[in-house]
Amino acid sequence: MHPAETLELVLAMLGAVLVLHWLAERLRWPPSAALLIGGGALAFIPGVPLITLDPELVLVLFLPPLLVDGAWHTELVRFRRHLAGILSLAVGAVIFSTLVVAAVAHWLMPTLPWAACAALGAIVSPPDAVSARAVLQRVQLPRRLQALLEGESLLNDATGLVIFRFAVAATMGAGFQAGEVLGRFVLLVLGGVAIGLAVGALWVVIGRRLRNELLLIVMTVLVGWVAYLSGEALGVSGVVAAVTAGLVLGWQQHVIFSAAVRLRGTSFWQVLVFLLEASVFILIGISLRDILTRAGGLEAVAGELALPLLAIVLTLTLARFAWIFASDAVVALLRRMGIGREPPIGPACATVMGWAGMRGVVTLAAALTLPADFPQRDFMLLAAFGVILVTVLVQGSTLGLLIRWTGLRRTAEDEPPMDMTAAERAMMQAQLFAVERLARDEAGNLVHPQLLRRYTARATAGESFTGSDEERTAAIASHFDVIIGAVAAGREELVRLHRTHQIDNETLRSLELDLDLEELGAESAKA
Repeated sequence: MHPAETLELVLAMLGAVLVLHWLAERLRWPPSAALLIGGGALAFIPGVPLITLDPELVLVLFLPPLLVDGAWHTELVRFRRHLAGILSLAVGAVIFSTLVVAAVAHWLMPTLPWAACAALGAIVSPPDAVSARAVLQRVQLPRRLQALLEGESLLNDATGLVIFRFAVAATMGAGFQAGEVLGRFVLLVLGGVAIGLAVGALWVVIGRRLRNELLLIVMTVLVGWVAYLSGEALGVSGVVAAVTAGLVLGWQQHVIFSAAVRLRGTSFWQVLVFLLEASVFILIGISLRDILTRAGGLEAVAGELALPLLAIVLTLTLARFAWIFASDAVVALLRRMGIGREPPIGPACATVMGWAGMRGVVTLAAALTLPADFPQRDFMLLAAFGVILVTVLVQGSTLGLLIRWTGLRRTAEDEPPMDMTAAERAMMQAQLFAVERLARDEAGNLVHPQLLRRYTARATAGESFTGSDEERTAAIASHFDVIIGAVAAGREELVRLHRTHQIDNETLRSLELDLDLEELGAESAKA
């Protein structure tokens, strides 16, 4: 394909992303489902070239920044608190699902070597971080359940990829022992953690000294790729390295970033993540044509492989439910014996957790890396795509309905000790104390009375709103509506002055930034 045609195809794909995302919002579908279906439909449009994904490029291009983004927003305290449950899902559930799928695959195809069956299990077993994030950000779950699912999605790729590589090597004649796999897995994980911590620490050191805002934002964006590629180059888990670096960034960014860097960087990062996530799903859909071509066409798939594919999907789903409910039963038993502090999550949470096992880019990329002469390679490619299709379209689309049906909601136990109102009051009091100290000269004379009045009014503003919670909320909303309206009037006047050549671009942009920050503050306070 000519480079210009490649560029045209990429631009067309981005245009399709916008249209499909807008359509998903209108139809109240998960965007991932609409992009997957749309990508599959686009692949069969006459004249669209056959697209073959490079699996290594897909993993390196998309996975590191998306893993860092997930880790960036992970609450580290809850992650550490629920680490045992997260590891049960990210390691135990993946290994168990791999074994169950391998057994069913060998039953369906007795001539398929056990190692190849294990490779298939490792391909389809780990839920995907991108798919999980695309769905979880649209629903509200109890914080413990959300922490478990988010933590699982960050770590389980490492488990699946390690098992997959050993299983492929064994199938191709290398051979391995269980003890070797366990030792290698521990080494890969610990090495990945070390690399991630080193890259994160280097980012902290440089970030404290770097004064150029754009360079700091660019450096932050590159951290995920640096950690991932460094880990892979040194023979450890690049996935764990990227996740660890992301956790460091998320924890330290509050003290490293200035307000300007945080505003600009967050905006840029949100656009980048949106484009990467959307591109992943539409590329998976577009790859359907290539996969069907390898398997001999849609008729061959429907006639010969439909039942085996359905069996793999059902097995994978049931295996996840079996592990989660069995693990919760063990937790309950240990709790009765006085062992362990965490209570069981209960049937409702276990049901939602079992259903929240969407697969995505890692599953497809792993399947595409299978050697050309690997036994039943075409079937495994179809199984990977079928699992992605079913879990994203069926589970991802109905997860919200299941949450409402089970009645899951955040309770008082899910909330932090201090609510937002109390935290805001404490913040404003700290600001007022600082102004009272800083607004005076060395002799103690007040030299900035306007600032003191302003911060005193802010710190005591909440006391002027009386009545019930609903009345206070309405009064506060009305208060900030006035501010937002005043900002709009000020912006309109600035534009008028600029259009009549009374102020230049620099003046417009400087004053407009002040208005933008004031509007953002008012909208945030109103929300």
